[in-house]
Amino acid sequence: MSASRIALVTGANQGLGRALVEGLAARLNPDDLVLLTGRNPRRVEDAAREVTQLPGTRGRVEGRVLDVADTEAIADLAKELESRYGRVDFVVSNAVTRLLPEDSQAARADEFIDVSNTATHAVLRSFGPVLRPGGRLLVVASSLGTLGHLDPRLHHHFENASLDQVEEAVESWRGAIHNGTATQAGWPVWLNVPSKVAQVAAVRAVAAERSEHDLATGTLVASVCPGMVDTATSRPWFSDYSHAQSPSQAAVAVLDLIFAEHVDPALYGELVRFGRALPWHDGTPPVEQDRIVTP
Repeated sequence: MSASRIALVTGANQGLGRALVEGLAARLNPDDLVLLTGRNPRRVEDAAREVTQLPGTRGRVEGRVLDVADTEAIADLAKELESRYGRVDFVVSNAVTRLLPEDSQAARADEFIDVSNTATHAVLRSFGPVLRPGGRLLVVASSLGTLGHLDPRLHHHFENASLDQVEEAVESWRGAIHNGTATQAGWPVWLNVPSKVAQVAAVRAVAAERSEHDLATGTLVASVCPGMVDTATSRPWFSDYSHAQSPSQAAVAVLDLIFAEHVDPALYGELVRFGRALPWHDGTPPVEQDRIVTP
């Protein structure tokens, strides 16, 4: 059975990813397909079944086990979808590693970087070429992804960088963590800041290479900030949740961006929060209270 439109969401068996799948399935048509992906087979199977049974679901939902830290698995999935359907319409890279305040940042660095950054690079490289004209390729990041949150000594790694150069910067950062020179070089102890900056820089790099074609065809490549979201990943880091959104609430702005009839050129390649682009150079070096996941 062929599908009219194909959507893929990574890290989608819970939280914001799950809410995005629910929203996509509610707004798409019965012959459209949403792939809900995650690492745990049982959770993926259960989440896909539960979304399918929701009253508002219209599109088809299928679960797919995908470890985003496995770049070959991402590439294989892109090739499979291209072979089967010819293209992919909507791709949302959303996977994140859950950290607790008591965790050692250095000890968790490899896992965190692989899931947040290596996976983002792989999604951009593998799914960019199979994105249909008029499609959407979004990476869920954070307002901490603006360049000004990093020490100025590090800006050259990400300013006007190619995707290869962003990857090199990430690996340089990883190496500095392991050899104990990261703090001396200006890298924050808190992994989330350079990770988010690198995600946004990677999107900017890919967008810069394909902007002319994409803008002519109504295609959007961007990173998105969903705002403060009440999830199991973010809850340990906040004492005040009075302004936090539920995952379903946070998904609305992202879904509106996906289903917008026209692409606003001012949003192309940018970090978009609630329909507006955040200035790339904004931000100040983070302090302790900035240790948050999706502000």
